[in-house]
Amino acid sequence: MAKLIKNREIVEDNWKVLTLAANDTPETVKLPFGNVLVPLAVWQARKEDLIHREWDQGHALGVWLGPKDNPADLAADLDDLSVIGVEFPLANDGRGYSIATLLRTRYGYRGELRALGAVGRDHIHYLHRVGFDAFAIREPELAIVGLDDFSEAYQAAANQLLPLFRRRAAVA
Repeated sequence: MAKLIKNREIVEDNWKVLTLAANDTPETVKLPFGNVLVPLAVWQARKEDLIHREWDQGHALGVWLGPKDNPADLAADLDDLSVIGVEFPLANDGRGYSIATLLRTRYGYRGELRALGAVGRDHIHYLHRVGFDAFAIREPELAIVGLDDFSEAYQAAANQLLPLFRRRAAVA
């Protein structure tokens, strides 16, 4: 089974990520057994069915957002989701950082926020700063050290609400 970094630990990934094939539609795609992250389009087309599936079968439910998806489309449904994944199709595509920041700060999402796709060790520290707490990454055993690349951050962020000068003033 695949592994991922979650809350600074390497754990088994018991989630399946559903992607639509060329001939699939959000209304008719077959859902895999177990915990599943579905694309936003599937969530929007089959929300009631997915929620009933979670209640009836006990499988956890999550949604993943692509770089063109608007997190505002999930704002009213955040309490129904165990995990939100954000896809990074390319290593230099920064739209996922904005999506994570919006989910954490504007919409108040407190569940698991997972980075998917082209995420490398060099990105993990910065992804954590904007609110990601789980990373589906190749070789997580080697990448986890990226969380501690920097000992202190000066600026405020989703994972540290006060800038360094305010934190120091509070201690003094």
